[in-house]
Amino acid sequence: MPHVETSEPAGALDGKVALVTGGASGIGRAIATLFAMEGAAVCVMDLDPDGARRAADEIQDAGGRVISVAGDVSAAADCERAVHATVDALGGLDVLVNNAGIIRRATVLELDEASWDRVMDVNVRSVYLLSRLAIPIMAAAGGGAIVNTGSGWGLVGGPKAASYCASKGAVVQLTRAMAIDHGPVNIRVNCVCPGDTDTPLLRDEATQLGSAPDDFLAGAADRPLRRIGTPDDIARAALYLASDAASFVTGAVLVVDGGGLAGR
Repeated sequence: MPHVETSEPAGALDGKVALVTGGASGIGRAIATLFAMEGAAVCVMDLDPDGARRAADEIQDAGGRVISVAGDVSAAADCERAVHATVDALGGLDVLVNNAGIIRRATVLELDEASWDRVMDVNVRSVYLLSRLAIPIMAAAGGGAIVNTGSGWGLVGGPKAASYCASKGAVVQLTRAMAIDHGPVNIRVNCVCPGDTDTPLLRDEATQLGSAPDDFLAGAADRPLRRIGTPDDIARAALYLASDAASFVTGAVLVVDGGGLAGR
């Protein structure tokens, strides 16, 4: 029988360039790592310069092509710097993951204006700022993919999370609007909505509410699959939406929550 040469299967994002915000930890770090494993060159953007650099170092040590950019996703100048650095260092921009986010656990009566504004700026304004920079680059190259990180609380309400629910609801609707506007130039825009996921953000919620983190996470596991999510769970969903496997998917809202919303 003749010998047949075989090669390693191509990664789902071979030849692509991706910019991932909030990439220093949690879901963003998992997305950046997985995208690099699947062949993408990755820019890790985060407010934490040391965290972004550590995430990039790990990706590079594993053989990935990566840069890190420290910046505030709610600041237009920082967003411009991150996009320009991505294009200059990595050769383009095919995938944008708007993942950076924060939460303040409070009712409208408890929130001060600065906290409301900060949540809306990080969670919503950032999507606008980075998307308006990325879309012309993607369109000129023949298309691209934007993946926004929403939340189950962007689809249903939750207690003591007024600004977060409002911001994530806005992300869901902004996703749909951009999908309509930019589909004609082959740019797909989708939203992944995680349920409770074991990240520093979720543990910070526990602290804000005065709960022990382990007890808080145990309570969050009360859902059909009887566990909370891992960052890798969400990263795999983002990979699908960013890849050609989802070539006919745009304007979609993919809930990844272990069944948490199934009975709502």
